[in-house]
Amino acid sequence: MRRQLLATIIVGAAALVLLPATLRAAGPAQRIVSLNLCTDELLLRLAPEKTASVTWLSLAPSGSNVSDLAARVPINHGLAEQVIAAEPDLVLAGTFTARIAVGMIKRAAIPVVEFSPPRSLDEARKNIREVAALVGAEDKGRALNEEIDRRVAAVAAKPRSVRPTAVVLNPNGATVGQDSLADQVMTVAGLDNVAAKLRTDNYAQIPLEVVALHKVDVLIVSAARDGPPAMAIETLRHPILSQLKETRIVVLPGRLWTCAGPGVAEAAERLGAVADEVARAKAAQ
Repeated sequence: MRRQLLATIIVGAAALVLLPATLRAAGPAQRIVSLNLCTDELLLRLAPEKTASVTWLSLAPSGSNVSDLAARVPINHGLAEQVIAAEPDLVLAGTFTARIAVGMIKRAAIPVVEFSPPRSLDEARKNIREVAALVGAEDKGRALNEEIDRRVAAVAAKPRSVRPTAVVLNPNGATVGQDSLADQVMTVAGLDNVAAKLRTDNYAQIPLEVVALHKVDVLIVSAARDGPPAMAIETLRHPILSQLKETRIVVLPGRLWTCAGPGVAEAAERLGAVADEVARAKAAQ
C-alpha cells in the first residue's frame, strides 16, 4: 500500500514539472478541462470541440464573455473528482484558483498547465498563443490576437490633445494602478489613470476622498454595483458618487478586462469613446 502511495506521489511530482513546450511536443490535447474563468474563455473560443468541461462561472453572463458557448458543454464546480472522472488529457487552471483541486489532479498524473491573470496586453497575447498551441489551434490563436491588436490599435491611433483623468472603483473600494492590464487599456483609450500616478499597486484600495479631491473626469465603476446587497459593493453605492457633478460615471463590466480575449478590445473601445466625449466637453468650456 505504501509503495503504491509512493508511486502515485512520484508520478504526480513528474506531472508538476511538465512544461507547455513538453506537452506541445506530445501533440495537441484532445480532451481538455478548464478550472478557471479566463482559461474557460480561451478554451471555448479556440477549441470548443475538445472541451470536456469548463467552470460553472462561465454560465453567468454578468461575469462571463462566453456564457453562450459555455451552455453547450459540460460544467464543473472546481472539484478534483469531477475533473478526474472526465478523463482529460490536459487541465487548464489559474495560478490562484482551485488550489486543492489542482494539487489532487496533479497527483493523479493528469497534466496541468497554470496561467496567471494577464497584467498587460503582451501577457494577454502570450496567454492566447500558449493556449492555442496546447489545443492545436494556432491559426485561431493568431487570428484572435490579430483582431484584438487591430481594434486596440484603432483606438490608440486617434489624435487626442486632451487626456481626461480617470480612476477605477470596484467593490470594497478596490482600484487598478500601475502595471495592470486595466491601466494599460485606460492609457490606450486616452485616459490618465489617477491611481497609477499615485503609485498605487496594480490592485489596491482607494478612498472615496481621493476620488473627490482629485476631481477626476471619469469614474469607472464595476457593474457589480447593480447586484444584490453586500458589504463589498456598498462603496459603489455611496452618496458621494452622485455628488460628483463634474465627473462622468461609466459602468464597465469587469469581465471585459480581466482575462485575455476580445473583451479587452471592447473595453478600450468603450473607454476611448468616453474619453473623446469628455475631451470635447472640456475643450468647449
